[in-house]
Amino acid sequence: MVSTNALSSNRDMPIRGDRGAAGIDSKVAGWLESMDRKRQSGPHLDTLDIEGLSDETLAVHAGSVNDSATGCVGTPIYQSTTFLLNDDQYRSFAQGYARDRFIYTRYGNPSQWSVQEKLAALEGAESAVVFSSGMAAIATTLMALLDPGGHVVASNELYGGTYNFLNMELPNTGMSATLVDPRNYAAIEAAIQPNTQILYFETITNPLLKIVDLRRLGEIAARRGIRLVVDATFSTPIVTKPLRFGAHVVVHSATKYLNGHSDLVAGVAVGERKLVDQIWARMLNFGGCLDPHACFMLERGLKTLAIRMQAHARTALAVASYLEMHPGVRRVYHPMLPSHADHDLAKEIMRCGTGNVTFEIEGGDEAALRLVDNMKLARSATSLGGVESLISLPFNSSHSSFTAKQRAEMGIMPGCIRLSAGIEDPQDLIRDMDRSFNIIFSER
Repeated sequence: MVSTNALSSNRDMPIRGDRGAAGIDSKVAGWLESMDRKRQSGPHLDTLDIEGLSDETLAVHAGSVNDSATGCVGTPIYQSTTFLLNDDQYRSFAQGYARDRFIYTRYGNPSQWSVQEKLAALEGAESAVVFSSGMAAIATTLMALLDPGGHVVASNELYGGTYNFLNMELPNTGMSATLVDPRNYAAIEAAIQPNTQILYFETITNPLLKIVDLRRLGEIAARRGIRLVVDATFSTPIVTKPLRFGAHVVVHSATKYLNGHSDLVAGVAVGERKLVDQIWARMLNFGGCLDPHACFMLERGLKTLAIRMQAHARTALAVASYLEMHPGVRRVYHPMLPSHADHDLAKEIMRCGTGNVTFEIEGGDEAALRLVDNMKLARSATSLGGVESLISLPFNSSHSSFTAKQRAEMGIMPGCIRLSAGIEDPQDLIRDMDRSFNIIFSER
């Protein structure tokens, strides 16, 4: 393994000099007091020049470590909780660069650095930090970027766990949130208060797949001096990169598309190094770091992210087109359909479509339950983004914490079904769905 000094992104950090009476290196003190000091990107394990590389190439190569001891092509699993200490690591605490040294796995581990570097490269970010779940990433990011008494303006069509955090946890800490229509930009502006510090929105809403105008949100955040945090779980950096539109931090439930195999729970926050350092420091307090073996699995899953997202998008659009013609379907939601209200915006800011399709069928929730139960290829399960198709009903899964009235206000009506299209042959999935439709409507 390369030494911790060689792995540092602080190679220009002064580490020698005369110590004063307090035992503090005089050169270090000068660096600490300098107004033009700058955080570097990272921390880094890899030396790959990523400039100009495509997402497909970055997904495979960014952050990957060729171990010098063995010559292995895949990044090893550094399944260690602690690392040998030396004078440089002791100094890293006093000088403020402990995040750039291996000391203890909660602080940082080569397996974490590897997958973080890949994620930062894909998002076009300076830095990233991985977490033990998507909610750990969301909660830690918000708590790190909010001051006591701070206020959040957020979408009223959020993932249920985020909704619960904003409405149940923030008030317990003296903070608050106002939820607004994610596409009513006048309402977003009107909801901003003197103590508003964060705008929080999802790139694609769940389950109705509305597209938020990231450019307009970025402009509002810049003009009002507020940080924009974007949950891009449904889109991934292959579909759109929110930092390019003015977002300050992007969070993901890496459990979903980023890992892509329904066998890992993880989360990530990416953005400018100075902001991610704040989030990392709060992560140390909350303890939601990601285990090295889970990091290995996430990095392995990310290598196929680009080609998986393209396959998800193709399958989802084919299924959505079939559903739009089916007489038993009242409405279909997919942003790449011309009938979708956000179709033009989706084409403008999305490289390819989402892998999800939402639709309403005749007969309400009872018929929807029967349709789901009769599917063979699409498994009835919560979550999304895996290589296998998953199908669920928002009313008893992702949005079960909302009342029926709240769901109706969002537009989630009885008979609503969400399909996370996998990478199967679209025609096989359509035949399976058609067979299930025939079964339930023959019963009526």
